[in-house]
Amino acid sequence: MLQLRSVTKRYGSLVALDNVSLDIARGEFFGLLGPNGAGKSTVMSLVAGLRSPAAGTLTLDGAPLTARDSATRIALGLVPQSIALYEELSAEQNLRIFGELYGLRGAELRARIDEALEAVQLADRRRDQVKTFSGGMQRRLNLVAALLHRPKLLLCDEPTVGIDPQSRNAIFDFLEARARAGLTVIYSTHYMEEATRLCTRIGIIDHGRILALGTLDELLTRLPFEEEIHFPATPASAAFAAQLPRHGECTAVDGRHRFRPRADSKLSTFYALAEVHGLPPRLFTQERPTLEALFLHLTGRNLRE
Repeated sequence: MLQLRSVTKRYGSLVALDNVSLDIARGEFFGLLGPNGAGKSTVMSLVAGLRSPAAGTLTLDGAPLTARDSATRIALGLVPQSIALYEELSAEQNLRIFGELYGLRGAELRARIDEALEAVQLADRRRDQVKTFSGGMQRRLNLVAALLHRPKLLLCDEPTVGIDPQSRNAIFDFLEARARAGLTVIYSTHYMEEATRLCTRIGIIDHGRILALGTLDELLTRLPFEEEIHFPATPASAAFAAQLPRHGECTAVDGRHRFRPRADSKLSTFYALAEVHGLPPRLFTQERPTLEALFLHLTGRNLRE
């Protein structure tokens, strides 16, 4: 459905996107995962036509996507990172404005407004001013405003920032239902659990480049280890943990040791060494790698502003 070919975007001397190529299939729920300043919002703004690339091309269903071509962009819906609603107006008035901007009128517009408000559990607040809504309610309203015209492709730019867990879960349920109905979604986030739950395919982006791309299972094969073993950090396990670095990576986190064996290290050696130190098997928990582990492996642990 969507193609980016060798897309570059600069802001002065800053290269926000660096020769990015990407294909999004029809019906896909694609996650764009990256730290702050990685280039996620720049991708969204280019696809939405809010900005133009310095180089490269974008196409939707084979038609060029440009900042000047509103005819092609009618097939898009955008949920921006910053809430885009008129606070002095009611929920219903906001949806009416957005619907009319997309050419909806009369009974059809009224029906879609009713359906949208019911879907995000705001029907009983339809005549209340948006400024009286909680952050989660505003986020949900902003989401359905982007879907009134029933776009082919929905762009969600970190749509759950600063909201409570109940509203976040309601947004997830809503998006998952729309995806099952065939909506194509591009979802940018820096929350691992969101990408893990929602996305059929994930691209990890940093410094304007796509570092990894694939399903969760495909991405996890990029890690230099296949499993983690966790056990309590206690005086009894300290001597055992001190011998593990020759077999892999062992770190202490929140009162527990996390051991990641090297590819050539046998787990039988690990457990035999634990037995020598008198540590029973029940102390150990074996887990598969996580998306967070891959994310930190690829992007590093330095703080981002």
